[in-house]
Amino acid sequence: MSEHTISTKSYYLVFLALMAGTALTTWVAFFDLGWLNTPVALSIAWTKAMLVVLYFMHVKQSTKLTKVVAAAGVFWLLLLLGLTMGDIVTRGWLGFPGK
Repeated sequence: MSEHTISTKSYYLVFLALMAGTALTTWVAFFDLGWLNTPVALSIAWTKAMLVVLYFMHVKQSTKLTKVVAAAGVFWLLLLLGLTMGDIVTRGWLGFPGK
């Protein structure tokens, strides 16, 4: 198996991108975006997580099996988030008999 190396410059650029993402997250938190608060925060977090997975966990240079396992983890996360959001959205549809 051949070794793939990432240059130090790439690590520094990814680190700067992560710091910029953290600053962007903090900056956006001070604004009331209404219903867009959660999607914006999740988009920034998703981008930062993908940078960490691709570069620091070396999935970008890994085998196809590793990429499939990582994709399965992402699929599972999206499935759980979707089911959770479905539960949260539909909680007010049925009234409770005791109220």
